[in-house]
Formats: sequence, structure tokens, C-alpha cells
Amino acid sequence: MLAQLDARFRRPLNRFFHSRTRDSAESEDLTQEVFLRLTRRAGDGPLENVDAFVFTVAANLLRDRGRRQSVRGVSVDHAETLERGRSVDSALVEEIHPQRVLDAKDDLKRALQALNELPTRTQDAFVLRRVEGMSIKEVALTLGVSVSAVEKHLARAVAHLAARLAD
Repeated sequence: MLAQLDARFRRPLNRFFHSRTRDSAESEDLTQEVFLRLTRRAGDGPLENVDAFVFTVAANLLRDRGRRQSVRGVSVDHAETLERGRSVDSALVEEIHPQRVLDAKDDLKRALQALNELPTRTQDAFVLRRVEGMSIKEVALTLGVSVSAVEKHLARAVAHLAARLAD
């Protein structure tokens, strides 16, 4: 069973991680970690939605990586700044107005609400294609449906989101 999951998910997971880390070795390590967690989870019985589990684990691993790097990055950047005896030029840092942040959060909330109104399969197809950057063929293989079905799900999702966000 693990061989089937490997054949199905290794390439999409590597692409998912590499597009975010830009590091092939780290992408492979993170992919291996997903499979390790799948192996550990196998003893708990069958999964209802393997696709959701795999990409939830992947997203969580990436989030944890980001947290670790931000903690390390802050201390390293601070040490480098002190060592060089200079600070970052404030003209190089974009000022983000609080209203812009609130508007963006509101827009994101509306988009997520609209996405959650769609059937699960349509949501999965949209997220894998538009967020994860998979090809339509890869989405079809991941979801176990035809390319035509993926195209229909994507069209339905885009039309729904456009209509809901135009309000």
C-alpha cells in the first residue's frame, strides 16, 4: 500500500515543497517526513480521505519549518546587523497600513467562506490546481478522476468564487 501512495504522492509532494523551499534536498526530506507520518498513521486504521491527510500533513510540516526558520532567521539577522554596525534602511521596507491588512483579512475570509460552500471534491481540485500549482493531469491522478472532471470542477469553483466575491 505504501508503494501505491509513494507512486501517487511523491511527485506532487516534491513539487509542493520545492515551490515553497526552492531546495531540492529539503523538499525530499519533507516528502519523506510525510511518508513517515503516513506509515505511523497506518496502524490506526484506514483513512477516510488520504488526499486531505497527505496535504494537511504537508502544509503543517511547511508551517513548522517556517516557524523554525523565522525564529532562527530573526536571531541571525539581528546578529548580522549588530556585527556590521548598521540597520536596515527604512526606505527599503514597505509600510503596510493597518486598514490594508484588515481589508486583506476580510477578503481572505470571504474567499474561504465561498470556497467552503463548494462540494469537497470541487474544493480539492481548486486548491490542488490554483494553490498547490499542480497540472490538471496531476490533479486528476491525485483525486482519481478524469481530466474532464477536474476541468468541470475548476470551472464550477472559479464561477462560484467570482460570483460570491463580486457581491
